[in-house]
Amino acid sequence: MATINFYLDKKDKKGFTPIHLRINCKGSQIKLSTGRKVDPQYFDKEIQRVKGSSKHANITNHYLDFLEERADELLHNSDKKKYTHQRIKDILNQHIESYKENNNVSIVKEQISLYGKPFTFIDLFAGAGGFSEGFLQAEHNNKYFDFILGNDINENCELTHIIRYNHQLGLDAEFLCQDITEPDFLDNLLEKIGNKKIDVVCGGPPCQSFSLAGKRKKFDKKDDLFSHYLEVIKVLQPKYFVMENVKGILTKEKGQIKDIIINQINSIIDVNEIPQLIQFIRNIKNNTNSFIIDVIIKRIEIEEKRENEKDKVEENYIKFIDSKFKQLTPKIVDYKTSKTDTRINTIRHGFNILARKKQWEKLKHNIIKEKDFCNIDNDFFVNDFTVFLTRISTDSVIQEIQSSFQSLEIPSDFKKDCDNIIFALKIYTSTFDEVVRNLSSYCTEIEKKELETILKNIRLYKIEKPFIANASNYGVPQNRERVLFIGCRKDQKFISDIPPTVREEEKVSIFEALYDLDFIGNNEEARRYESINISKQYNGTAKKMKSLLKKRAVSGKINPKGKTFSEWSREGRLIKRYKTKNKPFYVRNSEALKNGEKYFDILNNHKTSNQNKIVIKRLEIILKNGDYKKALKELEEKGLASKKRNYNVLKPEEQSSTIMTIPDDYIHYNSPRPLTVREMARLQSFDDSFVFQGKRSTGGNNRKSEVPQYTLVGNAVPPLLARAIASEILKFIK
Repeated sequence: MATINFYLDKKDKKGFTPIHLRINCKGSQIKLSTGRKVDPQYFDKEIQRVKGSSKHANITNHYLDFLEERADELLHNSDKKKYTHQRIKDILNQHIESYKENNNVSIVKEQISLYGKPFTFIDLFAGAGGFSEGFLQAEHNNKYFDFILGNDINENCELTHIIRYNHQLGLDAEFLCQDITEPDFLDNLLEKIGNKKIDVVCGGPPCQSFSLAGKRKKFDKKDDLFSHYLEVIKVLQPKYFVMENVKGILTKEKGQIKDIIINQINSIIDVNEIPQLIQFIRNIKNNTNSFIIDVIIKRIEIEEKRENEKDKVEENYIKFIDSKFKQLTPKIVDYKTSKTDTRINTIRHGFNILARKKQWEKLKHNIIKEKDFCNIDNDFFVNDFTVFLTRISTDSVIQEIQSSFQSLEIPSDFKKDCDNIIFALKIYTSTFDEVVRNLSSYCTEIEKKELETILKNIRLYKIEKPFIANASNYGVPQNRERVLFIGCRKDQKFISDIPPTVREEEKVSIFEALYDLDFIGNNEEARRYESINISKQYNGTAKKMKSLLKKRAVSGKINPKGKTFSEWSREGRLIKRYKTKNKPFYVRNSEALKNGEKYFDILNNHKTSNQNKIVIKRLEIILKNGDYKKALKELEEKGLASKKRNYNVLKPEEQSSTIMTIPDDYIHYNSPRPLTVREMARLQSFDDSFVFQGKRSTGGNNRKSEVPQYTLVGNAVPPLLARAIASEILKFIK
């Protein structure tokens, strides 16, 4: 039986004493310097820890606990193999060196340009940071990306970001942990960005409400995130922007959602060109309805304003229409009717509601937030909430005003004036594209041609249609289809597709991605790599399995001088400029990071679930059959049937299906068990040095508010797909 303890060495010139780790085993000793020093009077020799509750004491004691735990695992809890003294020293020294490196190197470094020109990017709805990883891996002709800011609403996303990009890579990238729909989001974003110009904005608004398989909810707080994303684009006006979403977005509401998105992108305009458009409109004013032209001009002027400046201009727009109605009222109804009629009051009060749009939108936002927090859905409450939220929406109020006008018996002399008011209200909620489409009906043929020229210059972004990208075409061992919207500013080269980086026959297999991690059993956690003997593991099929391993470039393309996918995963794919400055580490939460409670393991996030015997037997049968449906009969016969709708059995020579957030959905190709976080991260193409922080998993209603490791991985954009997007942008960006 080995003993593990800590002792003090000789004092240095400053009076501090190094703390050493000593292991006694069968009459021999192993001694290691921990790399930590302490004033001897504050070291309790009996419990072998630093006295007191200072930050220094807490950090040191956590570190000593960590080393003792790792040493104890090697000596008493390892059933894998016997270790020589030198091997024990080597393993523990890796942890110690990681600790020294993190404490000797400054955490945040200024991003000094090493070569070429940096282009800046921000990552919205960042999650774990799949887009960020891919953009930092990309370079082209001495051009590369600098990471300025990430954003998400969850604290564990922020924690993972801070540790990866600030502590580990030494970047000064900011993180804004805030809901993009909050009223002050843009102000806070601009404050964090400072005076930096942003060249590219990327992000994948959460896809739950767009998923073909998921629920479709009315007034889900995720449903309107595209428009808020586009508001950021309008303000920052980057050279390119990228939006990623699930394939189902193309067919949602029979394609109407896709058309709305394209329409909104086309409606982002160059505000510098607005004066020319307004002057053109004024020139045609004398030949047509002056009220209509006035409201079109006022509506276009709203586009000039930033989000936080729009409120007053929008309020004045409604008041202008209201004043027209007040002038019209005595002409269409008598005095008594004007004061008592429900229809007139509906119109009048409707204008009041529209004029206070900001206040109603804030109320609506808070109700949706509370509705989501209380999990109101599929119950007797949801309909009342839906009705109320519908009634206070701008479109609904305008519809009620229109219905009231239509039910009035309006004299024919004033019917056109009423129609003009309804038209003015309708273009209030229209996109810029829809507004100018209405304008063309007031133009002559010559004026229409002039208008087209003006509009060509005023549209800030070019986009024809979204396209589908399959991650497996970019070196990712996963058939993950995603829709990409790439907006190109009018002064930049148009990008309509992302060329694949691998041919069909070159695609990365699951075996290539995971084979070197296949040394872990049920309810185990591996904190370092173990050697793999393919010949021993696969016996008769070893030759076939070895043939799946291929040397590749970082992009996944076959290259005899390259590395295998697993070697790239271990060594990292970041360009030289961003190579890790500190060793990876894990913390349980933000408080643990603050207290210095770090875990410096060689391999992170590689832990299996504790499956009971029944579950293991079930998975064995499914794995043996190679398919869940084929196994159903045998499972029922043996009383092992499950209520679970599906299990995905991984095929080593193929690519995986889309990686989601629930590990139990997948069965390892060689063992009756789900995947670990690290294995799922490999299938997403994350480097092993990227550590997913916080809880490993969660369940029930906690999934609404928590983003554990499995969710971070499953919701991420595969970094190699993001790398391909970033590389294509770098080819053309000016």
